[in-house]
Amino acid sequence: MDQLEEFLTGRIWLRDFGPFSKEQVDKAVLSGFVNVRLGITAEKQCIRCLEKSIHKIIPYFCEACQKICYYCRNCLKMGRISSCTELITWALPSQKLPQHHSLNWTGKLTPLQEIASQEVQQSLLQKNDHLIYAVCGAGKTELLFAPIFDALKKGLRVCIAAPRTDVVLELTPRLRAAFSTTTIHSLYGGSPVEPGFAQLVIATTHQLYRFENAFDVLIVDEADAFPYSYDPALKRAVLKAKKKEAPIVYVSATPSDQLVKHINNKSQLFRRFHGYPLPVPEFRSLWGYEKDFAKGKIPRKLKAWVDEKIEKKQPFLLFFPTIELIEQAVVLFQKIHPTIEAVHSKDVDRKEKVLKLRQRQIPGVLTSTILERGITIPNVQVAVVGADQSVFDAAALIQIAGRVGRASDYPNGEIVFFHNGIVRQMDQAKKTIISYNGGR
Repeated sequence: MDQLEEFLTGRIWLRDFGPFSKEQVDKAVLSGFVNVRLGITAEKQCIRCLEKSIHKIIPYFCEACQKICYYCRNCLKMGRISSCTELITWALPSQKLPQHHSLNWTGKLTPLQEIASQEVQQSLLQKNDHLIYAVCGAGKTELLFAPIFDALKKGLRVCIAAPRTDVVLELTPRLRAAFSTTTIHSLYGGSPVEPGFAQLVIATTHQLYRFENAFDVLIVDEADAFPYSYDPALKRAVLKAKKKEAPIVYVSATPSDQLVKHINNKSQLFRRFHGYPLPVPEFRSLWGYEKDFAKGKIPRKLKAWVDEKIEKKQPFLLFFPTIELIEQAVVLFQKIHPTIEAVHSKDVDRKEKVLKLRQRQIPGVLTSTILERGITIPNVQVAVVGADQSVFDAAALIQIAGRVGRASDYPNGEIVFFHNGIVRQMDQAKKTIISYNGGR
Protein backbone atom coordinates (compact mmCIF):
# COMPACT_ATOMS: atom_id res chain seq x y z
CA MET A 1 0.00 0.00 0.00
CA ASP A 2 2.93 2.35 0.66
CA GLN A 3 4.15 1.91 -2.91
CA LEU A 4 0.68 2.59 -4.27
CA GLU A 5 0.49 5.78 -2.18
CA GLU A 6 3.91 6.94 -3.36
CA PHE A 7 2.94 6.40 -6.98
CA LEU A 8 -0.58 7.84 -6.91
CA THR A 9 -0.06 10.88 -4.68
CA GLY A 10 -0.84 13.82 -6.94
CA ARG A 11 -1.42 11.55 -9.93
CA ILE A 12 -4.51 10.69 -11.97
CA TRP A 13 -4.03 7.31 -13.63
CA LEU A 14 -5.77 4.70 -15.78
CA ARG A 15 -6.98 2.01 -13.40
CA ASP A 16 -6.20 -0.89 -15.73
CA PHE A 17 -2.75 0.29 -16.86
CA GLY A 18 -0.77 1.06 -13.71
CA PRO A 19 2.40 -0.66 -12.42
CA PHE A 20 0.36 -2.55 -9.79
CA SER A 21 -1.69 -5.73 -9.89
CA LYS A 22 -5.46 -5.65 -10.24
CA GLU A 23 -5.74 -7.23 -6.79
CA GLN A 24 -3.67 -4.48 -5.16
CA VAL A 25 -5.71 -1.72 -6.79
CA ASP A 26 -9.05 -3.38 -6.05
CA LYS A 27 -8.10 -3.81 -2.38
CA ALA A 28 -7.06 -0.14 -2.10
CA VAL A 29 -10.33 1.00 -3.69
CA LEU A 30 -12.44 -1.17 -1.36
CA SER A 31 -10.46 0.11 1.65
CA GLY A 32 -11.10 3.75 0.68
CA PHE A 33 -7.45 4.56 -0.01
CA VAL A 34 -8.03 5.13 -3.72
CA ASN A 35 -10.81 7.06 -5.47
CA VAL A 36 -12.28 6.01 -8.81
CA ARG A 37 -13.66 8.45 -11.39
CA LEU A 38 -15.00 7.95 -14.89
CA GLY A 39 -12.85 9.41 -17.65
CA ILE A 40 -15.44 11.64 -19.38
CA THR A 41 -17.90 13.65 -17.29
CA ALA A 42 -21.62 13.98 -17.94
CA GLU A 43 -20.81 17.42 -19.37
CA LYS A 44 -18.54 15.72 -21.95
CA GLN A 45 -15.21 16.87 -20.47
CA CYS A 46 -12.09 14.71 -20.19
CA ILE A 47 -11.04 14.33 -16.56
CA ARG A 48 -7.37 13.89 -17.44
CA CYS A 49 -6.71 16.78 -19.85
CA LEU A 50 -9.88 18.87 -19.25
CA GLU A 51 -10.69 18.93 -22.97
CA LYS A 52 -14.36 19.63 -23.74
CA SER A 53 -14.41 20.67 -27.40
CA ILE A 54 -17.08 18.83 -29.42
CA HIS A 55 -14.38 18.30 -32.05
CA LYS A 56 -12.18 16.35 -29.62
CA ILE A 57 -14.71 14.57 -27.37
CA ILE A 58 -16.06 12.06 -29.87
CA PRO A 59 -18.96 9.55 -29.64
CA TYR A 60 -18.37 5.93 -30.71
CA PHE A 61 -19.77 2.45 -30.06
CA CYS A 62 -17.76 1.05 -27.14
CA GLU A 63 -16.96 -2.69 -27.13
CA ALA A 64 -16.25 -2.58 -23.39
CA CYS A 65 -19.67 -1.37 -22.25
CA GLN A 66 -21.65 -2.20 -25.42
CA LYS A 67 -23.16 1.25 -25.81
CA ILE A 68 -22.35 4.70 -27.16
CA CYS A 69 -19.38 6.15 -25.29
CA TYR A 70 -17.35 9.33 -25.73
CA TYR A 71 -13.58 9.34 -25.96
CA CYS A 72 -10.98 12.13 -25.85
CA ARG A 73 -8.88 12.62 -28.96
CA ASN A 74 -6.72 15.29 -27.33
CA CYS A 75 -4.78 13.00 -24.98
CA LEU A 76 -5.29 9.76 -26.93
CA LYS A 77 -1.55 9.08 -27.25
CA MET A 78 -1.35 8.68 -23.46
CA GLY A 79 -3.96 5.90 -23.44
CA ARG A 80 -7.60 6.22 -24.42
CA ILE A 81 -9.95 7.93 -22.01
CA SER A 82 -13.64 7.02 -22.55
CA SER A 83 -16.90 7.60 -20.70
CA CYS A 84 -16.53 4.19 -19.06
CA THR A 85 -12.75 4.40 -18.43
CA GLU A 86 -11.90 4.30 -14.73
CA LEU A 87 -9.25 6.71 -13.46
CA ILE A 88 -7.75 6.38 -10.00
CA THR A 89 -6.28 8.91 -7.55
CA TRP A 90 -4.98 8.65 -3.99
CA ALA A 91 -7.94 9.46 -1.72
CA LEU A 92 -6.28 10.39 1.59
CA PRO A 93 -3.79 13.01 2.75
CA SER A 94 -0.43 11.52 1.93
CA GLN A 95 1.72 10.45 4.87
CA LYS A 96 5.06 11.03 3.13
CA LEU A 97 8.22 10.60 5.16
CA PRO A 98 10.44 13.71 5.15
CA GLN A 99 13.44 13.46 2.83
CA HIS A 100 16.94 14.70 3.47
CA HIS A 101 18.04 17.17 0.82
CA SER A 102 21.46 18.49 -0.08
CA LEU A 103 22.65 20.91 -2.75
CA ASN A 104 25.94 19.65 -4.19
CA TRP A 105 26.54 22.29 -6.84
CA THR A 106 29.90 23.95 -6.21
CA GLY A 107 29.70 26.66 -8.85
CA LYS A 108 29.34 30.35 -8.12
CA LEU A 109 26.58 32.58 -9.43
CA THR A 110 27.44 35.87 -11.11
CA PRO A 111 26.10 39.00 -9.39
CA LEU A 112 23.24 39.19 -11.92
CA GLN A 113 22.38 35.52 -11.43
CA GLU A 114 22.45 35.97 -7.65
CA ILE A 115 20.01 38.88 -7.84
CA ALA A 116 17.67 36.90 -10.09
CA SER A 117 17.89 33.85 -7.83
CA GLN A 118 16.92 35.93 -4.78
CA GLU A 119 14.07 37.54 -6.72
CA VAL A 120 12.68 34.12 -7.63
CA GLN A 121 13.00 32.94 -4.03
CA GLN A 122 11.12 36.02 -2.82
CA SER A 123 8.31 35.43 -5.33
CA LEU A 124 7.96 31.81 -4.19
CA LEU A 125 7.78 32.89 -0.54
CA GLN A 126 4.95 35.26 -1.46
CA LYS A 127 3.32 32.66 -3.77
CA ASN A 128 3.61 34.97 -6.75
CA ASP A 129 4.23 33.93 -10.34
CA HIS A 130 7.60 34.94 -11.74
CA LEU A 131 9.21 35.29 -15.18
CA ILE A 132 12.90 34.67 -15.77
CA TYR A 133 13.69 36.41 -19.06
CA ALA A 134 17.27 35.44 -19.79
CA VAL A 135 19.38 34.91 -22.88
CA CYS A 136 20.53 31.45 -23.94
CA GLY A 137 23.53 30.54 -21.82
CA ALA A 138 22.75 32.97 -19.00
CA GLY A 139 22.70 30.10 -16.50
CA LYS A 140 18.96 29.96 -15.88
CA THR A 141 19.04 26.44 -14.46
CA GLU A 142 21.81 27.22 -11.97
CA LEU A 143 20.08 30.31 -10.59
CA LEU A 144 17.06 28.11 -9.84
CA PHE A 145 19.08 25.75 -7.61
CA ALA A 146 18.77 27.87 -4.44
CA PRO A 147 14.99 28.50 -4.76
CA ILE A 148 14.41 24.79 -5.48
CA PHE A 149 16.60 23.77 -2.52
CA ASP A 150 14.72 26.13 -0.22
CA ALA A 151 11.37 24.70 -1.34
CA LEU A 152 12.53 21.10 -0.91
CA LYS A 153 13.80 21.76 2.63
CA LYS A 154 10.35 23.09 3.52
CA GLY A 155 8.81 19.80 2.38
CA LEU A 156 7.32 21.32 -0.77
CA ARG A 157 6.94 19.29 -3.95
CA VAL A 158 8.54 20.88 -7.02
CA CYS A 159 8.01 20.20 -10.71
CA ILE A 160 10.12 21.45 -13.59
CA ALA A 161 8.14 21.04 -16.81
CA ALA A 162 9.41 21.59 -20.34
CA PRO A 163 7.59 21.25 -23.66
CA ARG A 164 10.12 18.87 -25.22
CA THR A 165 11.64 15.53 -24.24
CA ASP A 166 15.12 16.68 -25.28
CA VAL A 167 15.03 19.47 -22.67
CA VAL A 168 13.94 17.00 -19.96
CA LEU A 169 16.79 14.67 -20.91
CA GLU A 170 19.24 17.58 -20.76
CA LEU A 171 18.01 18.84 -17.37
CA THR A 172 17.68 15.49 -15.57
CA PRO A 173 21.37 14.59 -15.05
CA ARG A 174 22.22 18.16 -14.04
CA LEU A 175 19.52 18.23 -11.37
CA ARG A 176 20.31 14.72 -10.16
CA ALA A 177 23.92 15.76 -9.72
CA ALA A 178 22.94 18.93 -7.84
CA PHE A 179 20.31 17.24 -5.61
CA SER A 180 21.87 13.81 -5.18
CA THR A 181 19.94 12.85 -2.03
CA THR A 182 16.53 13.91 -3.37
CA THR A 183 14.19 11.40 -4.99
CA ILE A 184 13.80 12.75 -8.54
CA HIS A 185 11.60 11.34 -11.28
CA SER A 186 12.12 12.11 -14.96
CA LEU A 187 8.92 11.74 -16.99
CA TYR A 188 8.54 11.76 -20.77
CA GLY A 189 7.02 9.55 -23.43
CA GLY A 190 8.40 6.03 -22.91
CA SER A 191 10.25 6.84 -19.68
CA PRO A 192 10.60 3.95 -17.21
CA VAL A 193 8.58 3.79 -13.99
CA GLU A 194 10.81 4.91 -11.12
CA PRO A 195 10.35 3.87 -7.48
CA GLY A 196 9.57 6.05 -4.48
CA PHE A 197 7.84 9.36 -3.95
CA ALA A 198 9.51 12.07 -6.01
CA GLN A 199 9.66 15.41 -4.27
CA LEU A 200 11.27 16.82 -7.42
CA VAL A 201 9.74 15.91 -10.80
CA ILE A 202 11.18 16.80 -14.20
CA ALA A 203 8.57 16.22 -16.89
CA THR A 204 7.36 17.17 -20.33
CA THR A 205 4.28 19.37 -20.19
CA HIS A 206 2.29 16.51 -21.76
CA GLN A 207 3.05 14.35 -18.70
CA LEU A 208 1.24 16.92 -16.54
CA TYR A 209 -2.06 15.57 -17.90
CA ARG A 210 -1.42 12.75 -15.44
CA PHE A 211 -1.13 15.01 -12.40
CA GLU A 212 -3.72 16.86 -10.36
CA ASN A 213 -3.26 19.19 -7.37
CA ALA A 214 0.23 17.75 -7.00
CA PHE A 215 2.86 20.50 -6.85
CA ASP A 216 3.62 23.36 -4.47
CA VAL A 217 5.99 24.99 -6.97
CA LEU A 218 5.81 24.59 -10.73
CA ILE A 219 8.59 25.80 -13.06
CA VAL A 220 7.83 25.94 -16.79
CA ASP A 221 11.16 25.92 -18.62
CA GLU A 222 11.28 27.07 -22.27
CA ALA A 223 7.82 28.58 -21.76
CA ASP A 224 7.75 29.94 -25.31
CA ALA A 225 8.42 26.60 -26.99
CA PHE A 226 6.12 24.57 -29.20
CA PRO A 227 3.84 22.80 -28.43
CA TYR A 228 3.20 24.40 -25.02
CA SER A 229 3.06 27.95 -26.35
CA TYR A 230 0.44 27.01 -28.96
CA ASP A 231 -1.70 24.51 -27.06
CA PRO A 232 -4.31 25.71 -24.54
CA ALA A 233 -4.68 22.13 -23.27
CA LEU A 234 -1.06 22.10 -22.07
CA LYS A 235 -1.56 25.41 -20.29
CA ARG A 236 -4.60 23.87 -18.57
CA ALA A 237 -2.46 20.86 -17.66
CA VAL A 238 0.04 23.12 -15.86
CA LEU A 239 -2.74 24.76 -13.86
CA LYS A 240 -4.35 21.40 -13.03
CA ALA A 241 -1.06 19.84 -11.94
CA LYS A 242 -0.23 22.52 -9.39
CA LYS A 243 -2.00 23.19 -6.11
CA LYS A 244 -4.43 26.10 -6.14
CA GLU A 245 -2.14 28.68 -4.51
CA ALA A 246 1.11 27.33 -5.94
CA PRO A 247 3.21 29.86 -7.88
CA ILE A 248 4.51 29.27 -11.40
CA VAL A 249 7.99 30.30 -12.50
CA TYR A 250 8.22 30.79 -16.27
CA VAL A 251 11.68 30.55 -17.82
CA SER A 252 12.44 31.70 -21.35
CA ALA A 253 15.03 33.35 -23.57
CA THR A 254 12.30 34.44 -25.99
CA PRO A 255 9.09 34.97 -23.96
CA SER A 256 5.89 36.00 -25.69
CA ASP A 257 4.67 39.59 -25.39
CA GLN A 258 1.67 38.26 -23.46
CA LEU A 259 3.88 36.53 -20.90
CA VAL A 260 6.01 39.64 -20.42
CA LYS A 261 2.91 41.78 -20.04
CA HIS A 262 0.97 39.59 -17.60
CA ILE A 263 3.69 38.46 -15.18
CA ASN A 264 4.43 41.31 -12.78
CA ASN A 265 7.47 39.81 -11.06
CA LYS A 266 10.39 39.48 -13.49
CA SER A 267 14.11 38.88 -13.58
CA GLN A 268 16.08 39.86 -16.69
CA LEU A 269 19.51 38.53 -17.60
CA PHE A 270 20.79 39.69 -20.97
CA ARG A 271 24.34 38.53 -20.37
CA ARG A 272 25.77 35.04 -20.40
CA PHE A 273 27.20 33.63 -17.18
CA HIS A 274 30.77 33.70 -18.56
CA GLY A 275 30.46 37.37 -19.54
CA TYR A 276 31.11 36.97 -23.26
CA PRO A 277 28.59 38.35 -25.78
CA LEU A 278 26.19 36.17 -27.73
CA PRO A 279 27.52 35.12 -31.14
CA VAL A 280 25.85 37.24 -33.83
CA PRO A 281 24.47 35.37 -36.88
CA GLU A 282 26.15 35.75 -40.26
CA PHE A 283 23.92 35.73 -43.36
CA ARG A 284 25.13 33.72 -46.37
CA SER A 285 23.15 33.13 -49.56
CA LEU A 286 22.52 29.53 -50.67
CA TRP A 287 20.53 30.02 -53.84
CA GLY A 288 18.49 27.03 -55.06
CA TYR A 289 19.65 24.67 -52.30
CA GLU A 290 16.45 22.57 -52.50
CA LYS A 291 17.01 21.93 -56.21
CA ASP A 292 20.61 20.95 -55.53
CA PHE A 293 19.60 18.37 -52.95
CA ALA A 294 16.83 17.06 -55.21
CA LYS A 295 19.48 16.51 -57.91
CA GLY A 296 21.70 14.65 -55.44
CA LYS A 297 24.18 17.50 -54.94
CA ILE A 298 25.36 19.27 -51.79
CA PRO A 299 25.46 23.07 -52.32
CA ARG A 300 29.11 24.10 -52.65
CA LYS A 301 29.08 26.70 -49.83
CA LEU A 302 27.41 24.27 -47.46
CA LYS A 303 29.85 21.45 -48.22
CA ALA A 304 32.75 23.84 -47.63
CA TRP A 305 31.31 24.87 -44.26
CA VAL A 306 30.91 21.26 -43.09
CA ASP A 307 34.33 20.23 -44.41
CA GLU A 308 35.94 23.09 -42.49
CA LYS A 309 34.29 22.07 -39.20
CA ILE A 310 35.37 18.46 -39.63
CA GLU A 311 38.93 19.49 -40.50
CA LYS A 312 39.09 21.67 -37.37
CA LYS A 313 37.48 18.88 -35.30
CA GLN A 314 34.67 21.22 -34.25
CA PRO A 315 31.33 19.51 -33.55
CA PHE A 316 28.47 20.98 -35.56
CA LEU A 317 24.70 21.17 -35.77
CA LEU A 318 23.13 21.78 -39.18
CA PHE A 319 19.45 22.75 -39.00
CA PHE A 320 17.02 22.05 -41.86
CA PRO A 321 13.41 23.24 -42.36
CA THR A 322 11.88 19.82 -43.17
CA ILE A 323 12.43 16.15 -42.39
CA GLU A 324 12.34 15.39 -46.13
CA LEU A 325 15.28 17.71 -46.73
CA ILE A 326 17.20 16.20 -43.81
CA GLU A 327 16.76 12.72 -45.25
CA GLN A 328 17.88 13.87 -48.71
CA ALA A 329 20.92 15.68 -47.34
CA VAL A 330 22.20 13.10 -44.85
CA VAL A 331 22.57 10.44 -47.55
CA LEU A 332 24.76 12.82 -49.55
CA PHE A 333 26.85 13.92 -46.57
CA GLN A 334 27.39 10.32 -45.44
CA LYS A 335 28.95 9.48 -48.81
CA ILE A 336 31.73 11.93 -47.89
CA HIS A 337 31.69 11.66 -44.07
CA PRO A 338 30.05 8.29 -43.14
CA THR A 339 29.71 9.07 -39.40
CA ILE A 340 27.54 12.18 -39.78
CA GLU A 341 24.11 11.50 -38.25
CA ALA A 342 20.62 12.98 -38.67
CA VAL A 343 17.86 13.48 -36.09
CA HIS A 344 14.28 14.73 -36.10
CA SER A 345 11.12 14.40 -34.02
CA LYS A 346 10.29 10.92 -35.39
CA ASP A 347 13.77 9.53 -34.70
CA VAL A 348 13.63 7.21 -31.68
CA ASP A 349 17.45 7.13 -31.49
CA ARG A 350 18.02 10.88 -31.30
CA LYS A 351 18.99 10.75 -27.61
CA GLU A 352 21.83 8.34 -28.39
CA LYS A 353 22.97 10.35 -31.44
CA VAL A 354 23.15 13.60 -29.48
CA LEU A 355 25.16 11.79 -26.80
CA LYS A 356 27.58 10.62 -29.49
CA LEU A 357 28.02 14.21 -30.66
CA ARG A 358 28.60 15.40 -27.10
CA GLN A 359 31.22 12.68 -26.58
CA ARG A 360 32.90 13.55 -29.92
CA GLN A 361 32.18 10.10 -31.34
CA ILE A 362 30.64 11.68 -34.44
CA PRO A 363 31.53 14.98 -36.15
CA GLY A 364 28.10 16.51 -36.55
CA VAL A 365 24.34 16.15 -36.72
CA LEU A 366 21.78 17.26 -39.28
CA THR A 367 18.62 18.18 -37.40
CA SER A 368 15.18 19.72 -37.44
CA THR A 369 14.06 22.37 -34.94
CA ILE A 370 13.75 19.56 -32.37
CA LEU A 371 17.27 20.52 -31.16
CA GLU A 372 16.78 24.29 -31.22
CA ARG A 373 16.83 24.41 -27.42
CA GLY A 374 17.73 22.39 -24.34
CA ILE A 375 21.06 21.15 -25.67
CA THR A 376 24.57 22.21 -24.63
CA ILE A 377 27.62 20.93 -26.51
CA PRO A 378 30.98 22.63 -25.88
CA ASN A 379 32.53 24.31 -28.95
CA VAL A 380 29.56 23.43 -31.18
CA GLN A 381 29.31 25.34 -34.47
CA VAL A 382 25.85 25.91 -35.94
CA ALA A 383 24.33 26.67 -39.32
CA VAL A 384 20.73 26.91 -40.52
CA VAL A 385 19.86 25.81 -44.05
CA GLY A 386 16.83 27.76 -45.27
CA ALA A 387 16.76 30.33 -42.48
CA ASP A 388 14.25 32.19 -44.65
CA GLN A 389 11.67 29.40 -44.28
CA SER A 390 8.62 30.12 -42.09
CA VAL A 391 9.36 27.23 -39.70
CA PHE A 392 12.30 29.30 -38.46
CA ASP A 393 10.58 32.24 -36.80
CA ALA A 394 12.66 34.84 -34.97
CA ALA A 395 12.37 33.04 -31.61
CA ALA A 396 13.53 29.74 -33.15
CA LEU A 397 16.51 31.44 -34.84
CA ILE A 398 17.49 33.12 -31.56
CA GLN A 399 17.30 29.78 -29.76
CA ILE A 400 19.32 28.05 -32.47
CA ALA A 401 21.98 30.77 -32.29
CA GLY A 402 21.97 30.27 -28.53
CA ARG A 403 23.49 26.79 -28.93
CA VAL A 404 26.82 28.47 -29.82
CA GLY A 405 29.38 29.70 -27.29
CA ARG A 406 27.62 28.43 -24.16
CA ALA A 407 30.67 26.91 -22.44
CA SER A 408 33.16 29.14 -20.63
CA ASP A 409 36.01 27.21 -22.29
CA TYR A 410 34.53 27.94 -25.72
CA PRO A 411 32.58 31.21 -25.35
CA ASN A 412 32.70 32.03 -29.06
CA GLY A 413 31.67 30.20 -32.18
CA GLU A 414 30.02 30.46 -35.55
CA ILE A 415 26.32 30.75 -36.32
CA VAL A 416 25.45 31.03 -40.03
CA PHE A 417 22.01 31.58 -41.56
CA PHE A 418 22.11 30.12 -45.09
CA HIS A 419 19.20 31.52 -47.06
CA ASN A 420 17.38 31.94 -50.34
CA GLY A 421 16.81 35.62 -49.57
CA ILE A 422 16.91 37.59 -46.33
CA VAL A 423 13.50 37.81 -44.60
CA ARG A 424 12.07 39.69 -41.65
CA GLN A 425 12.52 36.95 -39.01
CA MET A 426 16.23 36.71 -39.82
CA ASP A 427 16.70 40.45 -39.40
CA GLN A 428 14.64 40.45 -36.20
CA ALA A 429 16.67 37.60 -34.69
CA LYS A 430 19.98 39.31 -35.49
CA LYS A 431 18.83 42.69 -34.17
CA THR A 432 17.53 41.11 -30.95
CA ILE A 433 20.82 39.31 -30.31
CA ILE A 434 22.76 42.55 -30.93
CA SER A 435 20.45 44.36 -28.49
CA TYR A 436 21.11 41.67 -25.83
CA ASN A 437 24.81 42.37 -26.33
CA GLY A 438 24.20 46.01 -25.48
CA GLY A 439 24.09 47.14 -29.07
CA ARG A 440 27.65 46.06 -29.78
